[in-house]
Amino acid sequence: MLFKKTSLQDKIFALLSDAGNDVVLKKLKQDKRLSFDDKSSTLTINLPFYAPLWEAELQQKNTTKIHKLLGKTLNWDIQHDVIALQSTSATTSLEKIKNIIVVASGKGGVGKSTVSVNLALALAENGANVGILDADIYGPSMPTLLGVKDAKPSSADGKLMLPIEAHGIVCNSIGFLVAEEDAMIWRGPMASKALQQVLNETDWPELDYLIVDMPPGTGDIQLTMSQNVPVSSAVIVTTPQDVALIDAKKGVTMFNKVETHISGIIENMSLYTCSQCGHSEAIFGTGGGEKLAEQFDLPFLGRLPLHINYREDSDQGAPTVSKGEQPTLVEPYLKLAETLAINLYRDLKPASQKINIMELK
Repeated sequence: MLFKKTSLQDKIFALLSDAGNDVVLKKLKQDKRLSFDDKSSTLTINLPFYAPLWEAELQQKNTTKIHKLLGKTLNWDIQHDVIALQSTSATTSLEKIKNIIVVASGKGGVGKSTVSVNLALALAENGANVGILDADIYGPSMPTLLGVKDAKPSSADGKLMLPIEAHGIVCNSIGFLVAEEDAMIWRGPMASKALQQVLNETDWPELDYLIVDMPPGTGDIQLTMSQNVPVSSAVIVTTPQDVALIDAKKGVTMFNKVETHISGIIENMSLYTCSQCGHSEAIFGTGGGEKLAEQFDLPFLGRLPLHINYREDSDQGAPTVSKGEQPTLVEPYLKLAETLAINLYRDLKPASQKINIMELK
């Protein structure tokens, strides 16, 4: 679909660019994902991501000016086609997965698994096909978080496991294969091999995104994922407090050393609001995640609140985003999912073409 360059189209594009995300729009134009039909006054956009809030904002901004320019209403035709932004070195069992996103932290206790599962659900809520891999071999939590502790993977061919379905996404974890009370007393290489088996020997369906919940730290599992798996990008979860930031820096440094792209920093537990009086307080400090992003010149993906419902919902196996009962707790994740998906397209090169992002600025 070619973008026909006419003065009218250029004017419409300029007005849309005023709404923000001009680099993304320029890349959409360069990738021939924008076209305008003068006769029907229809603007067709083939988006390589799902971003309902961004789409709505794009359509609302400067609509009056566009209508005045055309002399009639602009018709929108928005299509979606998530593209692969990972390495072309994927193994056979991963060919169905377009993008692998690892969610990591430098230390435990920052809510990384809760963020991982709700991020995965938010991507699915926005329209994507999503799976989640529990890469924490020593302390798998996805069976509990998704409310499927008693599930056991089956196999259609006796070779590959079928992932477990829950809340509209698919999942696999070592936790489905061993008893909950069993301890994985394995050395690093054994744990890494187990992770690769769970990843590669799962019959994943067609997925736009596979979210990988990483264990804390910078050890064997992290190196295995970075060096042996076609990871698209990583996100770092931290809390605002200094002790968490110290370890989060190590996580950023590790991914930089193994040349894994980092999409940005997520600040979890950023603000607590009392359910009784409404008073808000930054229990773990404030601004730490944003400062870390600035220090490493990384995008700051957003703040997630500290709320008892996140913990209660997780314990019940019904993550907050899947319940959808409290918009103030769900919306930050929907926005986070959009920002991540848009940034991936903005910053990475699709496997089928080479884009110089500097040429777009």
